[in-house]
Amino acid sequence: MEARGYGAVRPYIVPETLEELAGPITGVVSLPHHLDWGPKRTYDLDQVADARLMYMRVIRESATPDDLRRFLNSSLLRRLWPELILPPRVRVLWLDRFPELQRRAA
Repeated sequence: MEARGYGAVRPYIVPETLEELAGPITGVVSLPHHLDWGPKRTYDLDQVADARLMYMRVIRESATPDDLRRFLNSSLLRRLWPELILPPRVRVLWLDRFPELQRRAA
């Protein structure tokens, strides 16, 4: 089945390497409006549910690699990856570049 709609053509950003993702792993993070336009734009990374939600938003909404580098951390991403609910195309793009994320999830 072929993907349809905006998600099938939306330009998603994937970093060159996981190591460049050097964002915070603890504490409270506030996302800018271009990543999260909701009323609650702060996330406590010490709370797994908040961290998951923030990572899903940043991965889906980032328009530049700088957003990914600023807000994502490679070690936290590896831990959260199996639990992230992402559009299928986003997951494929990331796994094509970083198959080790799939192995971690298995």
